Amino acid sequence: MTISTRGDQTPAVLVLEDGRAFRGRAYGAVGETFGEAVFSTGMTGYQETLTDPSYHRQVVVMTAPHVGNTGVNDEDPESGRIWVSGYVVRDPARKPSNWRSQRSLDEELVAQGVVGISGVDTRALTRHLRERGAMRVGIFSGNAIPDEGTLLARVRQAPEMTGADLSAEVATKETYVVPAIGTKKFTVAAIDLGIKGMTPHRMAERGIEVHVLPATATLEEVYAVNPDGVFFSNGPGDPSTADHPVALMRGVLERSTPLFGICFGNQILGRALGFGTYKLKYGHRGINQPVQDRTTGKVEVTAHNHGFAVDAPLDKVSDTGFGRAEVSHVCLNDQVVEGLQLLDRPAFSVQYHPEAAAGPHDAAYLFDRFVSLMEGQRA
Repeated sequence: MTISTRGDQTPAVLVLEDGRAFRGRAYGAVGETFGEAVFSTGMTGYQETLTDPSYHRQVVVMTAPHVGNTGVNDEDPESGRIWVSGYVVRDPARKPSNWRSQRSLDEELVAQGVVGISGVDTRALTRHLRERGAMRVGIFSGNAIPDEGTLLARVRQAPEMTGADLSAEVATKETYVVPAIGTKKFTVAAIDLGIKGMTPHRMAERGIEVHVLPATATLEEVYAVNPDGVFFSNGPGDPSTADHPVALMRGVLERSTPLFGICFGNQILGRALGFGTYKLKYGHRGINQPVQDRTTGKVEVTAHNHGFAVDAPLDKVSDTGFGRAEVSHVCLNDQVVEGLQLLDRPAFSVQYHPEAAAGPHDAAYLFDRFVSLMEGQRA
């Protein structure tokens, strides 16, 4: 990636690996960047999207036409930096307007070296990705952009998301502790595969002291904190490459410790139980995805960010090495597996994001369900 400062009318071009190109203006840093082109349907929460580690090595297309209206602050990030590799918007805000804003989104993208493009038809781009599927992309900006044929060749040399092992690249290198808010009731070991900051906070709100461990943590290191429960976080990359987290989860399941997984953690549980995973055509990304909790029949509006899914049967209970398992949640748009639960051990997972900041809070009860598992185990 090459980066420089820019003027508002600096030309830019977005080139997809199938040859489709969109021209616009530079937004954020000037230079070039590569990644997987995906789209997010959220109308709010762009700061949380940008700082979600699950977006590592992805170029995010915002389907909402106006982005940047509320600026940027230092309270809302989900991690210590922006993780998207590129950003695509139609009409960026000329000036932010919000009492919490400390600077503009454009300024933040420049400061963190994130190359973006504005002034493109994001509706046409989104329709193209829905029809053709997520694919590699490059954004190039500056006053001397090479011809599109040269740029296309460079895009096709970029690595694909399939087969990418990325969780260790975004996870913490050292264990840290998020203390319980109020009276401490439980201790949880959280495996950081790309954890969002709101996740341990949601547990802390329920009296849980959270020990956040690196993705490379061993079973001995997990149980050294005397956990009442173990949590596996969201994260980027292809779950078929995550052999270490899968082996670690199997060790936790063997001990029958209460277990909860979110997003990548759901895919890890699927693999640990013997199910396969596969890449979705264009994934689920946004804060308006309908999911049914099949255990209650309730329909939730949920926040998503995933490009892979678990291949588990929807119509029956499956026998696994850890007892019976079933699909607990399903996406009502396309019947994709959105949750798993074991019937003979205290373990469950969901594919979406119950911490949802910013996003709907329909699924916040899942943290309470995790607490109930730990209470039951203690009793």
